[in-house]
Amino acid sequence: MKIIGYIRVSTDQQVESGLGLEAQKNSIEEYAKKFNVATYDIFCDAGLSGALKLDKRPGMLEAISSLTKNSVLVVAKRDRLGRDPLVVAMIESAVKRKGAKIISVAGEGTESDDPSSILMRRLVDAFGEYERLVIGARTKSALKAKKDKGERVGHIPFGNKLAKNGIHLEENKSEIQTINIMIKFRSQNMSVRKIAKNLNNQLILNRGAKWNHSSVHRILKTK
Repeated sequence: MKIIGYIRVSTDQQVESGLGLEAQKNSIEEYAKKFNVATYDIFCDAGLSGALKLDKRPGMLEAISSLTKNSVLVVAKRDRLGRDPLVVAMIESAVKRKGAKIISVAGEGTESDDPSSILMRRLVDAFGEYERLVIGARTKSALKAKKDKGERVGHIPFGNKLAKNGIHLEENKSEIQTINIMIKFRSQNMSVRKIAKNLNNQLILNRGAKWNHSSVHRILKTK
């Protein structure tokens, strides 16, 4: 039996710390030992979301390409394949066309293709998608609550600066002046490219960097 392993983590923190990757790799290694398979390849998508389309997952594409008839694509859990049921369905279809099958070390209905196992796989995928949506909704709600309280949320918007308490935002007077200059230029029917050029010529920079038309446009569309 030919084994092809696949591992994935979705955050930079997990990539840097190895959190998750090593555990997944160990699971696949244990599965290979169980069937006395000494030689196998493991492909990885590090720092890539499971919601990404298949063409954005080079590790998965290489894994599928390496499959042959009667081989198996082994993952620690089905959610490593992806978080979007449509993407998972595309992966399953591609694997099936290769004459191979997907095995989850955790089981999850991948042992066979009887109706009960197929139903189990669909339920696992559906609950995985539900979990992702719930986490996303909670994160969005938490960020909105912080923003409503004037607390920092990610990148500090141009025109603001971090207050001394390190939590709240307050106006950055020099950047507000720059925004006002942009608005004045725009009122003169000046294009965003010309606005960026004029600002750079006057050495009015974007936090030390030169302005480009996209950054000017991004600021003006919120005003």
